[in-house]
Amino acid sequence: MGRITRDFAVTRVHVAEDGSWFTDTRADTVAGEEPLELQVNGTTLTTTMRTPGHDIELIHGFLHGEGLIHGRTDVAEARYCSGTDASGQNTYNLLEVELARGVATPGPEFVRAVTTTSACGVCGSSSIKQIMGKQTHPITPIELDPNVVISLPEKLRARQKAFRRTGGIHAAGAFTLEGEPVVIREDIGRHNAADKVIGSLLLADRLPAEELILVMSSRASFELVQKAVMAGFPALVAVSAASSLAVELAREAGMTLTGFTRGERFNLYSGALKAAPQVTLSAPR
Repeated sequence: MGRITRDFAVTRVHVAEDGSWFTDTRADTVAGEEPLELQVNGTTLTTTMRTPGHDIELIHGFLHGEGLIHGRTDVAEARYCSGTDASGQNTYNLLEVELARGVATPGPEFVRAVTTTSACGVCGSSSIKQIMGKQTHPITPIELDPNVVISLPEKLRARQKAFRRTGGIHAAGAFTLEGEPVVIREDIGRHNAADKVIGSLLLADRLPAEELILVMSSRASFELVQKAVMAGFPALVAVSAASSLAVELAREAGMTLTGFTRGERFNLYSGALKAAPQVTLSAPR
């Protein structure tokens, strides 16, 4: 298995105000990215580009987001293929999953014929109606505390070990409604990071995530809201923008959605906040 990060010799170029420049070559750390092929009951469903690590959680989260499994007992076995590369080393880039007896084998509509890059998700659903039809954990709307919301991005960032070394990796985290971290995962793909968090919760029998908030270091895209809805998160907090379809899905599902959550501000696209405390002004003397 590859490493979460890799070191390369990189030439840094500095351009001065007069148009001249100078260079400096040194070691630089970059985020690891390798393909992971997922086979279910002998059929390849997808190949996604991911940062190696927590792959078992990743595939559980992915399968749950697609509505193919609902709990950890739906997977009988998940194992790396024993094949090796030209040098005789196991790449750990092929996971074989055997579903439990009674769990339906994915049909051809779930098969992706192309490799999914780390920039886009692998969710196949194309409409809100399809998502709501597959949802097994109805969401009970909650009211978020704005003070908790603005604290979450920094709490997530403080636990991004790979990001501190590379500056180029996403993170997802599950937090309690009071803002305490439960599980945090990093990956070069934002959707993979979310799948790893959801997979971790699934394996720990903590789904639906009724009393948790999903926090993303990225924008709130449709596929991320889909994954959060399928896992039963009542809220998703993102540090960047939300897409139109993400907002529509969040509103339809009753999920609270925030974006541009930075510093002391955020945009509330869906859901409600706790009532602001009353401020009593003293009369002038």
